[in-house]
Amino acid sequence: MRLTLIPSLGFARPPKRGQLRVLQPDCIARLGELLPSNRFYTDPVDCYAYAYDNSRKLFPPDAVIFPVTAQEVQAVVKLCNQFGVPVTPRGRGTGTSGGSLPEHGGVALSLERMLRIVVFDPANRVIVSEPGVLNQSVQDTAKPAGFFWPPDPSSAAYSSIGGNLATCAGGPHAVKYGTTRDHVLGLRAVTGAGDMIRTGCYTTKGVVGYDLTRLLVGSEGTLAVITEATLKLTPLPEAWSGLTAYFRDIKSCSAAIVQIMALPQTPSALEFLDTGSLNLIRSRFPDMVPNGAGAMLMIEVDGLERSISESRGAVLRACHNGGLIQAEATADTASLWLARKTLSPLLRGIAPKKINEDVVVPVSALPEFLDGLTQLSRKYRIANVNFGHAGNGNIHVNLLVNPDCADEMTRAEQCLNEIFDLVISLKGTLSGEHGLGSEKRAYIEKEVDPPTLALMKDIKRVFDPNNILNPGKLFP
Repeated sequence: MRLTLIPSLGFARPPKRGQLRVLQPDCIARLGELLPSNRFYTDPVDCYAYAYDNSRKLFPPDAVIFPVTAQEVQAVVKLCNQFGVPVTPRGRGTGTSGGSLPEHGGVALSLERMLRIVVFDPANRVIVSEPGVLNQSVQDTAKPAGFFWPPDPSSAAYSSIGGNLATCAGGPHAVKYGTTRDHVLGLRAVTGAGDMIRTGCYTTKGVVGYDLTRLLVGSEGTLAVITEATLKLTPLPEAWSGLTAYFRDIKSCSAAIVQIMALPQTPSALEFLDTGSLNLIRSRFPDMVPNGAGAMLMIEVDGLERSISESRGAVLRACHNGGLIQAEATADTASLWLARKTLSPLLRGIAPKKINEDVVVPVSALPEFLDGLTQLSRKYRIANVNFGHAGNGNIHVNLLVNPDCADEMTRAEQCLNEIFDLVISLKGTLSGEHGLGSEKRAYIEKEVDPPTLALMKDIKRVFDPNNILNPGKLFP
């Protein structure tokens, strides 16, 4: 036997089904009856591509299954329940928290071939999509009719709707438009028990029963496998304008963030970059960053054409303080976003490993939080680069370490622990859009109290009584 259920969850252990098992020949034979060979991999070489995500850790599954209908998903989940085999749902594997890693082997349930846009209904501002559809494909479908779907993670071009739903993805424009959970009207899903359920509705108003839609969004495939999502579209703004503001230090930059977010004209994006981030950009775009800049804001405003000038002026005035070097409007927003999106890949080129966290604090606490990050980085002698969605206090903390240096890894772990303590002390949260997965599950008790955690585990039991769906994620 390869693994057992997690004792902290306290799951019942019924005869012959109390322990999760690796795939046995009889289970493989039954799965082979459900799907053709080109949608059922058991060769380790074929399965290897589904052993990792963007956390860069490896956990090979025993098999990979590619359903193309909700009925196939249901049949696979029911069969795996019968044999006690773990099932790990996954999209395109772009997540950074290890949420789609098949840590316990079993079946990797890849939804990448569920590619239908079932309904496009611009009159009601709705798209109904299967989970394998790319975020970019939804945008491409909606745009000609004058709409968009607001969630825009940096991986939007190649991340799937199912993955966006699983982690409640956000992105730069969440500061004005909200995260994935705010743009989903309803879902169809298969629970861990193999039941097919429908949550929510097709309309923007609906209060019949509990809000299971918001429960499933962000649950990281631990409760149910989403097979269809009814997405709420938003009209494209009439006009956009980009702005940049460079500051001598983080203190003056964070003060400007607080001033901007106090304006009635909410920016559609407000991105923060610290000194380390600017140095990375200088290495790729030498002429983009002025000398002496220690922090930067990338700002976007959108709305009606007649209101853009007023919004832009208000934001520029809010940037003015003693630490401002320059602030100006820019027409070349494409280059700015390109520079911003190159940061994460560039980090992998300057350190063997980065510990990437997406913590959130209240906007008013950003000055104290950013100062605390600087102090902790110095205390533990760990290189640190910070950037992120400052408009909603969502900062991506990147600790740059060498995994082959045991002492450095120990110091990094201690530093991270104190960063999380600082976040909680400032009334923040440990994850804004990446989820807990396996990377943060050990820290959940810092934020969630014992009675609430017990209730979450009870909910898991109701949806997934045999703990086969993404076992071991979220809970320590």
